Amino acid sequence: MSMTPFEDSHASAADNDAPKLHIPLIAGYRPDGEGIVEQVEVTALGADEKSKSSNTLAAQYRLVRSPAFVRGLAAGDKIRFPADTKEGYELIQRSGNLCLRVLSKSNIDDVLLALTPEIELLDGILDIETPRLLVYSIHVSIGFQAIEILLDRISGQFAGTLWYYGNVYDPADGVTPLDWWQEFLGPV
Repeated sequence: MSMTPFEDSHASAADNDAPKLHIPLIAGYRPDGEGIVEQVEVTALGADEKSKSSNTLAAQYRLVRSPAFVRGLAAGDKIRFPADTKEGYELIQRSGNLCLRVLSKSNIDDVLLALTPEIELLDGILDIETPRLLVYSIHVSIGFQAIEILLDRISGQFAGTLWYYGNVYDPADGVTPLDWWQEFLGPV
């Protein structure tokens, strides 16, 4: 099932009218095994239905923004929640967006001013801004090379600044590519 670039990659007009909700997704685990939860903004997509991984009722949601800490997801992704999985959700469909996280040891305002206009020129969106973290969503069809050159150039101008993908590598080891983008970059 191949989608054309940008199709269904961001919230649709119907999603913009839908009420925004926050659901608790597991972002990781403390050494004692307790889950670390991030409240992720979503819109509800439909009626509850049975989860594939359990017999519990679950609803479908679309992420409004890329999360700051939950791995493997980006804005526009469709999920089923809750689910009896380690993550607490099931990924139904990827949007084609990459989640880009930019961190700084100091105030990130200068990075924001330098990076955001250039991301926007590539049709990217700033999803989250905190004093030391920026989270962007940008469609994979822009190309990894163009995105990486931009992020390396800007982050290199500011000491103590680094960036990484939030949904490109397997959360289990942090290095194995998930390769989900092949369906978005393949022949149309």
